[in-house]
Amino acid sequence: MTATIYDIAQKAKVGIGTVSRVLNKNANVSDVTRNRVLQVVSRLNYKPHPYAIGLARQRTNSILFTIPFFATFFFLEILRGIQKRLADLDVSIIMLGINHPDQITEMLRHNIHRHRVDGIVLCSMKIPEQLEKNKLFKKIPMVLVDTYNKEFDSFAVNNVQGGYVATKHLLDLGHTRIAILNANLRSVPAKDRFKGYRMAMMDAHKKIDERLIRKTKSEYVDGFTRENGYEMMKELLNLGAARPTAVFAVSDIQAYGALAAIAENGLRCPDDIALIGYDDLELSEPLGLTSMLQPMSEMGTLTIERLLERMNTKDLSVYHKTFEPTLIVRKTTLSIGNITKSA
Repeated sequence: MTATIYDIAQKAKVGIGTVSRVLNKNANVSDVTRNRVLQVVSRLNYKPHPYAIGLARQRTNSILFTIPFFATFFFLEILRGIQKRLADLDVSIIMLGINHPDQITEMLRHNIHRHRVDGIVLCSMKIPEQLEKNKLFKKIPMVLVDTYNKEFDSFAVNNVQGGYVATKHLLDLGHTRIAILNANLRSVPAKDRFKGYRMAMMDAHKKIDERLIRKTKSEYVDGFTRENGYEMMKELLNLGAARPTAVFAVSDIQAYGALAAIAENGLRCPDDIALIGYDDLELSEPLGLTSMLQPMSEMGTLTIERLLERMNTKDLSVYHKTFEPTLIVRKTTLSIGNITKSA
């Protein structure tokens, strides 16, 4: 296994900041400490990552990771990919949760001045026009994940296509009364997945019963929660004869809540009601949940790699990458004997 800056610090019995100063020939280290660190570096055959050399010239080696206030497992997977990439770098991650899109510009400005961050990762939120034109955000590198703006590097999933494929899967199984458990439509992913749902229904010439469209009622919560899925599923089940035969939950965590509500009513998936989620979180496989897989950890890794490039290299052209989600079919939509995987 390749040695990291943390291994050096542990063996030399110093902090990682001291190791960083030694590697970057900072004068503020005693000769005794410097020699001890360099001996460990030599013994472990440590090779500094090229990004680490560039980062040492920055002011704070800190990155602002900005997410909607109510974080979900999706953001944890993104963060896991980021941390994996930063394992051998002396970089701090500062978490920032934002309640409402109207707060994005002011909260970013405040935290940039407060923490003097070197870069920003902004997740799942639409860039306000005033931020797009603000000169401050032209100076500080920023990369978007799970959203898009032509002015900034971005890594996202084609959520419109994901919503379309999820809904079409249910249509292909013969369902026509298909409900959607959505989040707050100010969320970019929620809005796009809902658009895909509508497109699939329209292309199949199926009329959408507005009673089957459910979304969170809160203005300040995105709605990607288990509680949200549970409550909305109960509302659908209370429709009696008008209830859906299939449900598309726009996140796995909402689908987990829906599964609980279905079980409480003595019903089963897929015999009584089919269910599909979105994300393909780790728990979805043992639960047998059909889901739309998106490469969350990979997105995090690529996002931080691009941000590091921007922090060390000026005048890079804007880069965008869009991933296509993959349908993973399990027992909540098909009987066990008919389960397959398809893209």
